[in-house]
Amino acid sequence: MQHNKVLILDFGSQYTQLIARRVRELNIYCEIHPYNKIPTSIEEYKAVILSGSPFSVRGDDAPHPDLSQIRGKKPLLAVCYGAQYLAHFSGGEVAPSNTREYGRANLDFVKENEAFFAGISRGSQVWMSHSDTIKHLPTNGVLLASTHDVENAAFKIEGEQTYAIQFHPEVYHSTDGKQLLENFLVHIAKVNQDWTPQSFVEETVDGLKEKLGNDKVVLGLSGGVDSSVAAILLHKAIGKNLYCIFVNNGLLRKNEFENVLKQYEGMGLNVKGVDASARFLDTLKGLSDPEEKRKAIGNAFIEVFDDEAHRIEDVKWLAQGTIYPDVIESVSATGGPSATIKSHHNVGGLPDFMKLKIVEPLRMLFKDEVRRVGASMDMDKDLLGRHPFPGPGLAIRILGDLTREKIRILQEVDAIFIDNLKSWNLYDKVWQAGAILLPVNSVGVMGDERTYEKCVALRAVESTDGMTADWVNLPYEFLQKTSNEIINKVKGVNRVVYDISSKPPATIEWE
Repeated sequence: MQHNKVLILDFGSQYTQLIARRVRELNIYCEIHPYNKIPTSIEEYKAVILSGSPFSVRGDDAPHPDLSQIRGKKPLLAVCYGAQYLAHFSGGEVAPSNTREYGRANLDFVKENEAFFAGISRGSQVWMSHSDTIKHLPTNGVLLASTHDVENAAFKIEGEQTYAIQFHPEVYHSTDGKQLLENFLVHIAKVNQDWTPQSFVEETVDGLKEKLGNDKVVLGLSGGVDSSVAAILLHKAIGKNLYCIFVNNGLLRKNEFENVLKQYEGMGLNVKGVDASARFLDTLKGLSDPEEKRKAIGNAFIEVFDDEAHRIEDVKWLAQGTIYPDVIESVSATGGPSATIKSHHNVGGLPDFMKLKIVEPLRMLFKDEVRRVGASMDMDKDLLGRHPFPGPGLAIRILGDLTREKIRILQEVDAIFIDNLKSWNLYDKVWQAGAILLPVNSVGVMGDERTYEKCVALRAVESTDGMTADWVNLPYEFLQKTSNEIINKVKGVNRVVYDISSKPPATIEWE
């Protein structure tokens, strides 16, 4: 890419990817690299941002990168741990805070006529998340902002374009966080704002043409946004050499196999439907552990694609709709130290027996970015607005082992829930929704007779990229109607509950 690039060094914070999202919202391209794998071609980057971290700079295991090629040579913004790192190792003092500084705070001092805080005034809300605090500024440190409890909330280093903040501008609760990042990147670092969906399409298609040449590619379609956008990008690059396969793994929503195949008609794609439901269900028989189910599904997908690839002469590549959150949660921030949450069926490479190489056009995009890219290519709005659906399908919404009867029950419940969201004009106000079949039975009464049947949980969240999410406050009348309809129409269910957990601490899916 010919754009100005911003380097984000990951010290293990769960917020690191939010920094990347905020930077990209400014139409600036950025990359995340682990703190201990700083790119050797540092001259390619116009500015550098240091992330937060769960570590303490005072600990023996604290991340300790060599910043000699960055400090004083590149505009540098240090966030939270990064700020403490600059202070601790540059003549300042970091000590444990008397009380853990976590949550909302307000700036009660902001240095006047300071470009870093242009457009931001006293009273601006910021988000704190740290247990250490900076007691004394580093050598040549100049105080820029304070809160009631944190004196050294922001500072700069005299003689350098180095800035540091104790709070998190990337978090929604820091109300002027985007302005602060814009001040640093655009006005101080002079980074160009030219990374747009249109430029991504042009550069990605050119890159795919160069990478793939006349090779044939097989792509697994899911009917969702990610794989569909990936398919259009690949189609633009290689045309008839793209072979799309939509697999029925037996874990799709009700009637989804037929509906998705119809959805792709008229898009110019070469799509083949493969019913492998029996194969998947046999593979999953007796498995109840979430990770075992995910891995079994991933292996089965690979086997199906391998079989189909052998039916295509000289196919060399397997394309996937992998996006950034998949990679983050599976392999921990591109190899960085942040915690692995769960594995994803489409992340982690191919087994040795499969001779296909992987191509992932969307690997560095967040979900909202994928939608914007799709819109820039004039893709169908209904397709782009479709809720995310997990690759393992209903397998991770049926807690415990799988049976055909459990799948039938959840398909019926899910259909009622989604159809009602659409008929009540709520579907587009929800980022993701689905039903979960719980591994418990409960006592009920129907027609004066005792029942002992399944309980299902309904889940609806609002989010932008799936990294964080809040539960949606659906109308009571909607929940009442949906619950009654499920219990009356779905044999085997006598109780419905609504999940009001946010992410974090919960994840969107239950497994």
